[in-house]
Amino acid sequence: MSKKTVVVIGGGASGLMAAGQAALCGAQVILLEKMKRPGRKICITGKGRCNLTNNARLEDFIDHFGKNGRFLRQVFSHFFAPELVTFFEKNGLKVTLERGGRYFPTSGKAPDILKVFLSWLSALQVVIRDNSPVKSLIIHDNKLQGVVTRQGKIACDAVILATGGASYPATGSTGDGYQLAKHAGHTIIPIRPALVPLEIAGGIHPELAGLELRNVEVRLFINGKQKRKLFGEIHFLKYGVSGPIILTLSGDAVDGLREGKKVALALDLKPALSLQKLEARLIRDFEKRYREIFAEILRGLLPAQLVPLCLQQTEIPADRPGGEISKKERKKLLQWLKDSRLEVSGHRSFSEAIVTAGGVNLKEVDPRSMESKIVQGLFLAGEILDLNGNTGGYNLQAAFSTGWLAGCSAGKK
Repeated sequence: MSKKTVVVIGGGASGLMAAGQAALCGAQVILLEKMKRPGRKICITGKGRCNLTNNARLEDFIDHFGKNGRFLRQVFSHFFAPELVTFFEKNGLKVTLERGGRYFPTSGKAPDILKVFLSWLSALQVVIRDNSPVKSLIIHDNKLQGVVTRQGKIACDAVILATGGASYPATGSTGDGYQLAKHAGHTIIPIRPALVPLEIAGGIHPELAGLELRNVEVRLFINGKQKRKLFGEIHFLKYGVSGPIILTLSGDAVDGLREGKKVALALDLKPALSLQKLEARLIRDFEKRYREIFAEILRGLLPAQLVPLCLQQTEIPADRPGGEISKKERKKLLQWLKDSRLEVSGHRSFSEAIVTAGGVNLKEVDPRSMESKIVQGLFLAGEILDLNGNTGGYNLQAAFSTGWLAGCSAGKK
């Protein structure tokens, strides 16, 4: 019997994994990559270090994807974080567990991940065709029969659509796969940037640009109602804010903005202290340092870059002695330290988003195989699906796992 032919569209994390698994299951595999080389997004992920996955428990892992995370339960039952770590180590890549349960290549070099995949695929005789964007899918009677590229038609038994989302378009993720899926009859949940920096009305005080604060609490408000609350690290940029907790909150913020709602952030710069305890500390500081000016006292409370903003927004004179700070001014300072508000006016584009929210409706994909429920022989994997998780290695694990299952399923059918 001749081997069945599987075409994988897209050479990102899910596509590379899918191609190898399909080949392991006995298929002849052709991987079509539109760019000059595959894996470009992998090489820049995590500032060039690439957070592969996370050691969170299954339930916690799924929770990081919100309500759509349930789809991954069956996927992860086949291939999850322990299996991924074993896969890389068996193929010669050492990985290290770091803070927050995050796994990285021990070398600290994301391109080492791509080297592993290319070597693996070469050994499995997977054919990789670069500069080969797919123009359309060939479908007859709801059955996949091939693909059309610039070079011509390729007949095949199955296609794995792993084109990625629309984030980091310079790496090739320009949303082409959504059109292919749509023409195949799939519903596309509107796409929008996720894990993306937020823009603040009026920009950020010039003194703050470049400041990184750890151990702060940020609350997200939509139309005045608190939506979420997170503790961690925030980065101030010229136009707005970023950092781990901002990226995690950004999904809800983007959706709120798209719906025309008022979006705001509230910063608690002293989350370890209750209002009462912080007020008691301020009283002690002002009494003890009654001769020192307010600006100097603030330097004992805040990073130097935050002092000018505090002076500006509390309107307390910088040269006022601590002993002359009124109760009203102290209350104003207390409010600023525990509940400093930033109005969110927008978000950055797909070019700065780590992942894409939205995509192929999960109701139209079988989580037991990743096969389309609409077109026989069409499989979908990775970011093209309406799945997006928090930072911490969750999204890459989903890409690898859905790619693994799609490859196995396509290769066996």
